Amino acid sequence: MEDQSNIIELVDEDGKILSFEYLMTLDYGENEYVILVPMAPYDDSEDDLTGDEVVILKVEQDENGDDVYISIEDEKELDEVFDAFSEIIAQDENEDS
Repeated sequence: MEDQSNIIELVDEDGKILSFEYLMTLDYGENEYVILVPMAPYDDSEDDLTGDEVVILKVEQDENGDDVYISIEDEKELDEVFDAFSEIIAQDENEDS
């Protein structure tokens, strides 16, 4: 049986429920980000996410202080956070070798 403790479900803008595996929370700059892996392919005219890709979302708080995940519109910010994530993964792989 698969461990469900790292599985989160998010609702997209069309109301579709999508399941992701939570990988990590990353502090970068003054912000916090979550790194997720799609559990199933997400077919959309603009997006084609598979298990080989990660989704990076910015963590912000709503008016109640609850965490909400926000899509990153700024390509530079997204690239910088992905690079920081890649460095962490590379370090982990080097430590395992």
